[in-house]
Amino acid sequence: MSQRPGFPAKLPAPGAPRPTRNPAPAVGVQRPVAMTMSSTSKAVAGTSPAHRSAPLRSGLGMDYGPLRARMVSNLAAQGLQDPMVLQAMGLVERHRFVETALAVQAYEDTSLPIGLGQTISKPNVVARMIELMREGVSGKLGRILEIGTGCGYQAAVLSHVATEVYSIERLRGLHEKARENLRPLRLHNVHLIFGDGMLGYPKGGPYAGIISAAGGESVPQAWLDQLAVGGRLVAPTITPAGHQALVVILRTAEGFDRQVLEAVHFVPLKSGVA
Repeated sequence: MSQRPGFPAKLPAPGAPRPTRNPAPAVGVQRPVAMTMSSTSKAVAGTSPAHRSAPLRSGLGMDYGPLRARMVSNLAAQGLQDPMVLQAMGLVERHRFVETALAVQAYEDTSLPIGLGQTISKPNVVARMIELMREGVSGKLGRILEIGTGCGYQAAVLSHVATEVYSIERLRGLHEKARENLRPLRLHNVHLIFGDGMLGYPKGGPYAGIISAAGGESVPQAWLDQLAVGGRLVAPTITPAGHQALVVILRTAEGFDRQVLEAVHFVPLKSGVA
C-alpha cells in the first residue's frame, strides 16, 4: 500500500499570513490540501465539545438545539435505527453549513443550495446512506471515502462514525468552503482532498466504506477496487429504466453483491476538476 499523507497538519497561528496557494492541478490530478494551505494535503483538525460549538458564521444567535433534537427524533420515527448515526446527526450543527439566510431551514428534511449548482442533502438521506454503509457494524467503521465533500456537513457526521474519513471534492470553490466550515471543528480524523472523485483516492484505501453524494451511469471501477473485502459502497446510480436509485454494493471474498433500493435524486457524477 502506498504511504498515506501525514495528518493532521499544523494549524497556523491566529492572524498569521497565509502562504500563496499553488496553481490548480491538471484535470484528474488529486491533491490533498493541508490546513496550513501550504501544498498538497489538507487535514481538518480534531474535535471536542468545546470546538463543536465554535461559531462558523455571524448572525446565528438562535438556539438551534431543540430543532436539531426534533430532527433526530423525526429520523428515528422514520425508521433510522443505528444509535451511532442518530447520535452523530445530533452532534453536528447543520445550520453552520448553510448560508445564514437558510439557517432557519437547516433542520427541516429538505436539501438546500450551497452554491455552484450543488446542494446539501436532506438529513434523512444523509442518515439513511450512512446507516446502510454501517450495516452490521456495532462500533466505528475504519477508513471511509466520501465522494463529493460539498459544504462538509456529511464529512462532519462521518467523523463520528468512522476512525478516519477521506473526502474528495472536484469543485475548488466547494473544497475551499468545506475547509472553512470544518476548520473550527478541529476534526483530526477528516482529510479533505481536491481532485477527481471518479478516481477515488487509492492512497487512503482500502476502505471499510465508500459513500457518494453524486450519481453516475454506473459505479466507477476505481471505487470497487478501493473497497476492502467486507466493506460497503453506497451510491446513487442510474437504473436500466433511466432513473436514479440508491445502490449498496458489498465486497466479499468471491466478488461483489449488489442491491438496488429506493429512488433518489442527486446531482450528476462528473469527472475532472473545476
